[in-house]
Amino acid sequence: MSGGTSVTRGLPLGSIAVWVVRAALAAEFLYSGYLLFAGGHTEQTFAEIGLGQWLRYVTGVLEVGGAIGLLVPRFGGPAALLLAGVMVGASVTELFLLADGGPVLPLILLIVSATLAWFLQEQIRALFGIEPPADDENHR
Repeated sequence: MSGGTSVTRGLPLGSIAVWVVRAALAAEFLYSGYLLFAGGHTEQTFAEIGLGQWLRYVTGVLEVGGAIGLLVPRFGGPAALLLAGVMVGASVTELFLLADGGPVLPLILLIVSATLAWFLQEQIRALFGIEPPADDENHR
């Protein structure tokens, strides 16, 4: 290095961490979506819910679509918000509808998805045309 200036440019550490979380969450939801389409134990689970197998397919489409959206820079925030909503439904189902429900994983995924959506809220606002609050310090 000459002149005392840094020639390394890159993403700030926070941006790298957000992308790592996005990639990990996308991998989890792609796998989960695959399991929903593959059937097996998920067929039995959705049969126990009692709304039919169409809900399994809709959930699979939402999870796979959300996972892909997490990897698209412009749609990461809305995708995280979508997946948080799916996990609200999954958590409620695991807690109240299934006899041997295990709500821990859906609740963890809900927290991670909602936190990611909060960090990417500018993308959500931009997509839906929502202006930030006037007193928001970060947008002045």
